[in-house]
Amino acid sequence: MAESDWDTVTVLRKKGPTTTQSKSRQAITTAQRRGEDIETTKKWSAGQNKQHLVTKNTAKLDRETEELHHDRVPLEVGKVIQQGRQAASLTQKDLATKINEKPQVIADYECGKAIPNNQVLGKLERVIGLKLRGKDIGKPLEANPKKK
Repeated sequence: MAESDWDTVTVLRKKGPTTTQSKSRQAITTAQRRGEDIETTKKWSAGQNKQHLVTKNTAKLDRETEELHHDRVPLEVGKVIQQGRQAASLTQKDLATKINEKPQVIADYECGKAIPNNQVLGKLERVIGLKLRGKDIGKPLEANPKKK
């Protein structure tokens, strides 16, 4: 009677399968043969490199239907950028490095394919010295002293 201690309990059980073992096809078929419960769930965008959601609005914008479309840089602005760049004797690559952008961005702005970004337009204005926004497009940039 000294062997039976009521305070300790010994449970003999096999270790469950690890996660990689439980996902194998062999483990699934053996579990099915035993009649065990198997839960299968399909992961959303499994095996794909999707980092953000695509909503209906962005899909519509990508298709560029008549009611929803991206505004592009006008060709007038592209011509002014090109003329200002050539007047400063800069290549597209030189201009891009001066404003910390890629040369393809300058090419897109000059041919009117780019979606306007005020930060990029501001950098371009300062480098080439011509206005690219507002109603005075193509006029020289005035050096306005900052007011205190």
